[in-house]
Amino acid sequence: MTIAADPPARLDKALARDVPEAASLSRSRLARLITEGAVSREGAPVTDPSAAVAAGDRIEIDLPEPAETHMAPEAIPLDIRFEDDDLIVVNKPAGMVVHPAPGTPGGTLVNALLAHCGDALSGVGGEKRPGIVHRIDKDTSGLLVVAKSDRAHHGLAAQFEAHSVERVYQAVCHGVPDAADPRLRGLRGVSFEEGGILRITTQLARHKTDRQRQAVLFGGGRHAVTRVRVVRRLAAGAAALLECRLETGRTHQIRVHLAYAGHGLIGDPVYGGRRKLSARSAGEKGAAVAAAFPRQALHAAELGFAHPVSNEILRFQAQMPRDMAELLAVLGN
Repeated sequence: MTIAADPPARLDKALARDVPEAASLSRSRLARLITEGAVSREGAPVTDPSAAVAAGDRIEIDLPEPAETHMAPEAIPLDIRFEDDDLIVVNKPAGMVVHPAPGTPGGTLVNALLAHCGDALSGVGGEKRPGIVHRIDKDTSGLLVVAKSDRAHHGLAAQFEAHSVERVYQAVCHGVPDAADPRLRGLRGVSFEEGGILRITTQLARHKTDRQRQAVLFGGGRHAVTRVRVVRRLAAGAAALLECRLETGRTHQIRVHLAYAGHGLIGDPVYGGRRKLSARSAGEKGAAVAAAFPRQALHAAELGFAHPVSNEILRFQAQMPRDMAELLAVLGN
């Protein structure tokens, strides 16, 4: 390839601008290739990503074969809603971790995808592995899209960064968010939009003393916006079925925002506090089922995005899982 006119001053930036789109090479990947000696200018290797570059420079990039990942494939059943050469959409069950971590080295969605996809993985970041562009918590069920190729990984990541991906969650919370509630209307970061839609806008960051939790901030942290619509009042107003739409996708965002608003999710062991439904409002069976619910009542029900290669608009829905449906049925009665 040849560097075009008026290039950026740094080699990695120039390559990120001029490398053919079909190569699907991010700037970070290009920087690694440079330091690894895979990039040559006029036949001479260049190993400094910040090296000067000029228009007309002829650049060669020696792309190595994708390396085998250190993660092990595991034959775990998957509920696949869509798959092609570039991506796969999966309905993840509650209880499954998305990516291996020190405390969960196996049994994850990535391990299952490595077994399912096999040689169909064309390499993400130079390694034969699925490209995780978003996650849902271990005990949240529902839809995820995962990249199988570098070009899909870059395209999907750009959509998530631009907040153009449509994500709709179903949740069962304590109480009923109400636009007429003066406490809620007076809460910083909380407002109501047309149709009674609750909008929560804050920053989120790791809790200062509990690193497993996220905390609401109004200075520092990462911008987070959640929109909430009440679908159905439950248990004489002691609970509600909600539809939550993510404008941003921060860790634990829906759980943290609803807890901040005073409407934590039923079953949430981290943000739900010790709040319980009373037998008077929910009935003895409803109160018992809610108290015993083993996870946060949260399900990623809808997912929509543009296919990163064909640009076709894709939308998927996943039915509420049995445990949440049974909870809803008991509280609805």
